Amino acid sequence: MNLIIVESPTKARTLSRFLGSGYSVEATMGHIKDLPKSELAVDVEHDFKPEYVVVEKKKDVIKKIKDASNKAKNIYIATDPDREGEAIAKHVEEVLRSNDKFPISKDQLKRIVFHEITQTAVEDAIQHPRNVDKNLVDAQIARRVLDRLVGYKLSPLLWKKVRRGLSAGRVQSVTVRLIVEREREIETFKAEEYWEIYSEVRGQRLEVSKQSFLVKLLKVNDKTAEVKNEKDANAIVSDLEKSDYKVLDVRKKEISKSPYPPFTTSTLTQAGARLCGWSAKRTMSIAQRLYEEGLITYHRTDSVNLSSEAVSKVRDYIEKNFGKNYLPQSFRFFKKTSKLVQEAHEAIRPTDVSTKVEITNSKFAHDMERLYELIWKRFVACQMAVCIFDETVIDVIASQAKNKERKTNNYLLRASGQVMKFDGWRKAIPLSKDEEPQLPILEKDEALDLVKVISEQKFTQPPPRFNEASLIKTLEKLGIGRPSTYAPIITTIQTRAYVEKLEGKFQPTPIGIAVNDFLVKNFDEVVEYSFTAGMENQLDDIANGGLDWHKMMKTFYDPFEKELGSVEKNAGRVKIEVQKLGKKCPTCEKEGRVGDKQGELVIRTGRFGKFISCSLFPDCKHTDKYVEKLNMKCLKCGKGEIIIKSTKRGKKFYGCSRYPKCDWASWRKPEISKEMKQ
Repeated sequence: MNLIIVESPTKARTLSRFLGSGYSVEATMGHIKDLPKSELAVDVEHDFKPEYVVVEKKKDVIKKIKDASNKAKNIYIATDPDREGEAIAKHVEEVLRSNDKFPISKDQLKRIVFHEITQTAVEDAIQHPRNVDKNLVDAQIARRVLDRLVGYKLSPLLWKKVRRGLSAGRVQSVTVRLIVEREREIETFKAEEYWEIYSEVRGQRLEVSKQSFLVKLLKVNDKTAEVKNEKDANAIVSDLEKSDYKVLDVRKKEISKSPYPPFTTSTLTQAGARLCGWSAKRTMSIAQRLYEEGLITYHRTDSVNLSSEAVSKVRDYIEKNFGKNYLPQSFRFFKKTSKLVQEAHEAIRPTDVSTKVEITNSKFAHDMERLYELIWKRFVACQMAVCIFDETVIDVIASQAKNKERKTNNYLLRASGQVMKFDGWRKAIPLSKDEEPQLPILEKDEALDLVKVISEQKFTQPPPRFNEASLIKTLEKLGIGRPSTYAPIITTIQTRAYVEKLEGKFQPTPIGIAVNDFLVKNFDEVVEYSFTAGMENQLDDIANGGLDWHKMMKTFYDPFEKELGSVEKNAGRVKIEVQKLGKKCPTCEKEGRVGDKQGELVIRTGRFGKFISCSLFPDCKHTDKYVEKLNMKCLKCGKGEIIIKSTKRGKKFYGCSRYPKCDWASWRKPEISKEMKQ
């Protein structure tokens, strides 16, 4: 009997389906060893040696694995093909080799790696075992030790200088900084008025006269049109209404658009947020289930590479199901998304392109099918022919007859549109409904009739708040974090109440702002974007065998330790801003306090969200629940008020104050969710 050791029971069940009776499969249920939570557990005096201990809850799991290994001829450790998986493999190896009662020979214990849970991939891995990769393990240890040092050294300082119970994290703190700085950009932004002007025109010839189209004002007398106020807009509208219109130029060209590359972890989580409204954590959880069921390749990857075998199969599928004209002459390569692509060395794709998934044995069936379809379409489309469009640009000149008594202006207006000539890869991923308008066939110098002139007042917009997709995209662009860390980062900063999510957008809380300002002022380098990205690159160098992790840690820790001492000694205490409610504290009034000893009610943010307290807290212990109201009646019952609530995981939503008598709820503001009024 041979033993295969994996992390999850689902993965174990999938392997058991096709490995046969000669194999037994056991699961570690994640890490079996870790740093203890109650202490630093890193010996900074002796090369930063981590003091790993067996996870208390995993003792029964370890016993089960040991018992199974005693009966096994060969033991294959098949944990995930990334740093975390390699670290688990190392700890499993340590536990099994410490089994003095049943010693394991050197050749008996082997490490195998596969990027998809299929019979072919697993059998090939068994034929090509290797040792545990020391470099990958070192990279995981380095990240773990680095994060432990930053978290466990900075957190006590935050307790002293900001508030008890706070914690800091190396990458999480940088992510909070991004959100805080974006919020300040929004606060300082000054909107500027501008106007856009369009003329609706149509051709005079019978065959084109029925189709009107819009042309947008671009230039006035060969200068870019900058309309800043209503007075100027009205003057131009008046001129355009009296002008004669003719076609100045018609430009037509054929353009082709190539498909998107296959999904990586980053682009998959962005697509999950944009198309499904899912958090990164939810997308990765669903992808994990698909991987463990053997339906997709490993989902933690920053590579856009595809195996030659997978490309060959998808090309056969395209030719058979779409036709030869949808198949490019040669298969398509995609450029690396970063200089140091690591983890799994292939993009996320279906393990079998011909498989149409129908999942019935999971409560997550609908979500799994939906995500699988996104992955399948992206993979198939990436190897299909380009889609071809006919693009038309029409320039229109509007002018009046020359008048000696007053100045006349020439106005340049433009319309553009595209018509799909060949759908190519869009056969797999159809265009959305808001396609560009189709323009009539016109010729140069052709006269046009004016239907009407339209002017629209607009204002410049501040940069948008981050949503999950844009935040992950920004982190990836800056080189902060890696495929396996995006979801935990975003979850952690919400759990710690440093940011809150409302209508899908992140906003910093007063605590988040206070912590960020303290860290930026006193530990600017630690929360600097380029420094954090540089640390990630060093971790990649360790994984590739190009850097010793002990040296990297010493280079970081020595100046960091000195800075800690200096800040603890010299930095002042940070005040967390509160929101005043304009009401006196009822407890202070009841106790007859007056003057400076009488507080007012303010909104504070605690570990479990916002609450109302006295401004003199903790001298006055008055507290109350905080309920954020929209001053709107419930759209369902008409009796309760619409209030902002939170799920157990801290996600904000709108609900009725009379719950559970009224169960109305919405993720969006009621003004937007008009369908809820019906």
